[in-house]
Amino acid sequence: MRRLLRENGLSIVLFSLFIVFWIGQSITGHREYNNEQAEHGQPERLSTLQYAGTARFWFESLQNWQSEFLALVAMVVLSIFLRQRGSPES
Repeated sequence: MRRLLRENGLSIVLFSLFIVFWIGQSITGHREYNNEQAEHGQPERLSTLQYAGTARFWFESLQNWQSEFLALVAMVVLSIFLRQRGSPES
């Protein structure tokens, strides 16, 4: 077990953080969705699990992932071709 954690610690921590933040996004999105529904006179409230199955949740999640991956890919690709004096990434 100790060897597994030592050899895969980064993946385990990053995957765990991903899950924690994704759950946090679903909870806050769920609250916002229900508040908006109440403001518009819709009495039906969704549970967090029901909200996670809506197109709105998936749209917001994929939009967030798209921007994060775009930033990461841009940083990796541009750092291959471009350099900055004094930068630790160069």
